[in-house]
Amino acid sequence: MKIAIIRQRYNPFGGAERFVERALGALAGEGAEVTLITRNWDGAPREGFRQITCDPAYSRLLGGRAARDRSFAEAAQAEMARGGFDITQSHERIPGCMIFRAGDGVHAAWLDHRGRILGPLQRLTQRWSPYHRYVMGAEKAMFEHPALQAVICNSQMVADEVSRYYRVERSKLQVIYNGVDTEIFHPGLADEFRRSVRAANGIPDEAPLLLLVGSGFERKGVPQLLRAAVRMQRTDARIVIVGADRKLKSMQKLSELLRLSRRVLFTGPLKDVRPWYGAADGFVLPTLYDPCPNAALEAFACGLPVVTSTTCGAQEWVSSGENGWVVDAVDIDALARRLDDLAGLAGNAMARNAARAVAEPLTLPAMADRLLALYRTVGRR
Repeated sequence: MKIAIIRQRYNPFGGAERFVERALGALAGEGAEVTLITRNWDGAPREGFRQITCDPAYSRLLGGRAARDRSFAEAAQAEMARGGFDITQSHERIPGCMIFRAGDGVHAAWLDHRGRILGPLQRLTQRWSPYHRYVMGAEKAMFEHPALQAVICNSQMVADEVSRYYRVERSKLQVIYNGVDTEIFHPGLADEFRRSVRAANGIPDEAPLLLLVGSGFERKGVPQLLRAAVRMQRTDARIVIVGADRKLKSMQKLSELLRLSRRVLFTGPLKDVRPWYGAADGFVLPTLYDPCPNAALEAFACGLPVVTSTTCGAQEWVSSGENGWVVDAVDIDALARRLDDLAGLAGNAMARNAARAVAEPLTLPAMADRLLALYRTVGRR
């Protein structure tokens, strides 16, 4: 079977890229001939697949991001047409693919959710943005294209949104959860890292430590988290934020203005987050929109109860009061109360066990098996 997987560029911290790498490994193990169509995959593993690099010129001055994505989409469509592939799976919104993985969710839904924190002028700017208009058009054309046979949704929330916004037949929507390596991410990390990581960063052993892992601070809800931290009753709680963002310095400045410098630590991006999972007592992700964050799965696997938002796909695994809570991402008072609740679960063995139980069936082999079953079905068609 000849399979093409399309992803524009590689980000070493991206969940979609990790999914692609795992899918490539599973397919290569089955003897499939796998081709990756990409603009830039530098720094990523290259074994087990062939790579076609499409990097057409575009006008950075006149077209910007929209021109970049349009140029890549046109090049990828040409490669799909000439490649003689049995299956084409895209992680980008490219009309004509047979399988689309909605790893970034539904762009129309993201704009609606983001609009809740924007002022009237900002909402108007977003509405008429050339980039957003391009993505919305490409998304609509892809979902309506006759070649589309299946949509991989990484949460039930995303499946519901695809159906609601674009009326895609439910039979085409395949919920395949992200997989987590439960042998790498596990509760034993606390024994390995808790004392040493806390000591190295001046965090007392008895202080509840809440962790956020994610890049793209606006989307992940970092501003709301900082404002909620000010209203917490548990002023002994510490918050650690791990991730890359162009607004890292401005978020650090906001933390200083809110007088949170003693309680909040920004680490920047880290290749290995496991030491912080081991040091933490809970995981928080008040995201404005996140289809299914790998970081939440990793936190569950490490036995961390989770506070997340109603616009996060991980909400379906949260049992209120048992392994975490779900809250509206923009309700600062409610978020502050739930942060206090999460701090109160520090050292709670039942909550840690309930969190770990979420991840145990969501293994990498389970994800690979479901992917392969989908590929076989589409291949037979």
